[in-house]
Amino acid sequence: MAKVFHPGSREARLLSKIESSKERARRHAVEQVKDIVEPLSNAIAMKLIEEHLIETTSKDEIEKQIAGSLEKLTRADDFDIDYQIAPFRNLALRPNVVSLYLTAFVIEQLIKHRSVEEIYGTDEEIYNCINRQVVRFILQ
Repeated sequence: MAKVFHPGSREARLLSKIESSKERARRHAVEQVKDIVEPLSNAIAMKLIEEHLIETTSKDEIEKQIAGSLEKLTRADDFDIDYQIAPFRNLALRPNVVSLYLTAFVIEQLIKHRSVEEIYGTDEEIYNCINRQVVRFILQ
């Protein structure tokens, strides 16, 4: 028979601290996006095109769409963010919420934009490309 784990007060306090530190880091990352929307959207759009993950007729349109998604992220509540990133939660071991949100946006919504001809690469490749840019701009 399997052993059932019942956390005591000490373990519960430790688990609570871990969970609250994760939430604090998540909120901090989303708050930092407010100040860097323009340079971050430019860097992400450029890298997605340079690495041939997106084929487009207009880099500026892609940049505007990514900037709009970042603006939406800064106003979204936790439920909306969790709903958007749910299908992609397992892409990375310790995923960055901003990178996951933008990956979900690119894969699910940007593909429908009139200036996007095709999106290439796997979900992981798109996430890694976006995450490299996000990490450059957001302090950990």
